[in-house]
Amino acid sequence: MSSTPDFRSFGPGAMTGTQPAEPVRVHPLADAGAPPLVIEAAVPRLPAGQWAADNRARVDSLLAEHGALLFRGFAVDPDTGFQSFAAAVGSGSLEYTQRSTRRTLEKKGIYTSTEYPATHSIALHSENAFQYAWPQRIMFHSVTVAETGGATPIADNAAVFDAIDPAVREEFVRRGITYARNFGAGLELTWQEAFQTEDRAEVEAYCADHRLACEWKDGDRLMTREVLPATLHLRGADRRVWFNQVHLFHVSNLEPAIRAALLEALPEEDLPRHAYFGDGGVIPDAYLDDIRAAYAAHTVRFPWRRNDIMLVDNLRVCHGREPFTGDRKVLVSMSDPADHGAFAAGPDAAHQ
Repeated sequence: MSSTPDFRSFGPGAMTGTQPAEPVRVHPLADAGAPPLVIEAAVPRLPAGQWAADNRARVDSLLAEHGALLFRGFAVDPDTGFQSFAAAVGSGSLEYTQRSTRRTLEKKGIYTSTEYPATHSIALHSENAFQYAWPQRIMFHSVTVAETGGATPIADNAAVFDAIDPAVREEFVRRGITYARNFGAGLELTWQEAFQTEDRAEVEAYCADHRLACEWKDGDRLMTREVLPATLHLRGADRRVWFNQVHLFHVSNLEPAIRAALLEALPEEDLPRHAYFGDGGVIPDAYLDDIRAAYAAHTVRFPWRRNDIMLVDNLRVCHGREPFTGDRKVLVSMSDPADHGAFAAGPDAAHQ
């Protein structure tokens, strides 16, 4: 004897055989193998922070595989959304110390991106690679999209290493890099802004703790020198990555007229910033040309969309900024402290 079915037991889709839609769509943005991988919301008003928290293991796995993830189409609350996302994918926000550029603190752990003239590019670089300690994860949030330009290009640091002339890169592996800075005198950040203190003793203590040689000079100026490796190793892989800021610190990064004017006005040791080999030797300009060409060969660029968030493994993927017109606002958060000692091996380890 047949019974009448209880239709109340049928869930959504039971009569059609369909299943609820996957809330995200994962797909490549650029050529196969090049970062970033796109994680795109497939349902309306999906909160970025909540989805990331609920799927932390998946986020970690995809980041380890691809080096950079672009979250697109998610809802990001203007007051708490980016903080929520950063907390979901990081170990806790880091302060921006030993500063090399100006930024504004928006709220705890959230900064503006580098405040640099809109007409200028910021070359691809690994965040804080000129410091012994650095953040392993960086998050970028596109709040206001520029009228034109303003992309945050990225590149794979392992691919950059491979693209550099072998003789050049091996000399850097063997000799390391010296980062030289002179704070103050109206040419560089003041030491007060860079180290976020008015107390010289605090600066000296910071330098001692972070392997910085420092010297006070007349006119309330400070000189620092730091020797670090040019490359690091990826854990679990026999793979080097190019991880430094030699092309940003070296005087060849300046426009020729500015470089000539500075060198006419100042002795080389008083330049706001410069780079040498770790043993103090001069780095030929041609080496820097080769390095910049390697970055250019592997640059991936894409236009920001409002509320995009990009999560970057700082060791594996570098970033920059292109010129723009109109208003542009990109917020930044950094997390997961790391240091050169944890990733150095071979000849590089001599520079620890």
